[in-house]
Amino acid sequence: MPVIICIIILILVLIAANIKVVPQAHAYVLEELGAFKTVWGVGLHVKIPFIDTIARKVDLKEQYCDFPPQPVITQDNVTMQIDSIVFFKISDPQAYAYGVKNPIGAIENLTATTLRNVIGSLTLDETLTSRDEINAKMQDALDIATDPWGIKITRVELKNINPPEQIRDAMEKQMKAEREKREKILFAEGEKQSAITVAEGEKQSKILQAEADKQATILHAEAEKEKKIREAEGQAQAIKAVKNAEAEGIRMLKDAGADESVLTLKSLEAFEKAADGQATKIIVPSNLQGIAGLASSIKEVVNTK
Repeated sequence: MPVIICIIILILVLIAANIKVVPQAHAYVLEELGAFKTVWGVGLHVKIPFIDTIARKVDLKEQYCDFPPQPVITQDNVTMQIDSIVFFKISDPQAYAYGVKNPIGAIENLTATTLRNVIGSLTLDETLTSRDEINAKMQDALDIATDPWGIKITRVELKNINPPEQIRDAMEKQMKAEREKREKILFAEGEKQSAITVAEGEKQSKILQAEADKQATILHAEAEKEKKIREAEGQAQAIKAVKNAEAEGIRMLKDAGADESVLTLKSLEAFEKAADGQATKIIVPSNLQGIAGLASSIKEVVNTK
């Protein structure tokens, strides 16, 4: 009886030991008698005791390797130190388990050689300004090389690019000279724009002043013209009023039935006004000389003048 209980307990222990649960984002490579059998995905699995063995537990999450700085030489023979980070995922657990002995070491060495090849085809200036291009080239090269190992390269980043100290000093001096140059150019451009603005302002001021003078001259001429027109109109109105008054007086005399003697006296008055007190002689029309009753009046008028 105790033997049976021990056997049952042993069987239960063996069963429990051979029940495996594969967690999320993991895979187990299973071998049968030393040969590849299958890959377990996420879930509950049972292996055969003493026959099946788990050869490798593979993490399927994205991983990264931060490699130390590597000495590289540019196309123009400048030696610099560059360190990089490689991001990757396991795409094929079977290939990853049997493709290469030390995948991380292989990726590191492959990254170093690929980096030297890429940087060797670029100059110093191109290396410093072409990070994205270098990253893309390295990613493509590493992804092709690691595909047989079941590894997918997702991204490559250059962390630091460290040129030699003398190169850095020269670059700093060059950058300082460029900044001073840009500062002088900007200052000169500012002075130029300021001078142009002042000149434009003076020009505009002169144009506006000339326009104002022109308008003032035109307005003055218009005012003088209007004044003369009004004076002429006033004189015309005065002459018209005088003529109308004279015509009205003649009409009234005619309407009153004045005889020839009255008209003759009016004519003499007109002659007296025409003389304006300065004439010494008055020429009397011949038709007035026949009037005997007015001869003495003519003489008195002549003497008084």
